[in-house]
Amino acid sequence: MSHESCLRVARPLWNELVTELRRRTEEHHESGAFLLGHKGELGRIASSVVYYDELDPHAYDTGVCVLHADAFAQLWDRCARLGLVVVADAHVHPLGAQQSLSDRQNPMIARPGHIAIILPRMARPPVRRWSVGIYEYLGDHRWRAHGGCRRGHILKIEDPQ
Repeated sequence: MSHESCLRVARPLWNELVTELRRRTEEHHESGAFLLGHKGELGRIASSVVYYDELDPHAYDTGVCVLHADAFAQLWDRCARLGLVVVADAHVHPLGAQQSLSDRQNPMIARPGHIAIILPRMARPPVRRWSVGIYEYLGDHRWRAHGGCRRGHILKIEDPQ
């Protein structure tokens, strides 16, 4: 695990992400978001969020998160305009935080090192860090799960200073 694998999220941004993902489920479908920010020596630092349905109004129509090509064009345009990169993605599952076959076969960002986060129970509170699934894309539809004691080394939810 390199420093680059570490994802740092300020607690207010994390709380906003969890609350908004929960709200956007409308109690019956998945919801998701990209975390935007910077990559550097201290890892990935998230500074803003863009929700899938902001990029594609039909992202949740099937009940699971599906983004079409034009949504990614909007995402890259937004990143360029803000001078940010995608540092991770996050979505909710109805039960646990394990990857589905679809998650494994269809990474939102198919680049080695990309971090995908799954929040369990449709992000119903409380969402504890230990209950969150954290997966690192290795390429060729292979993933590394970061669970147990490694979870805290990968996802750092930090209080503002």
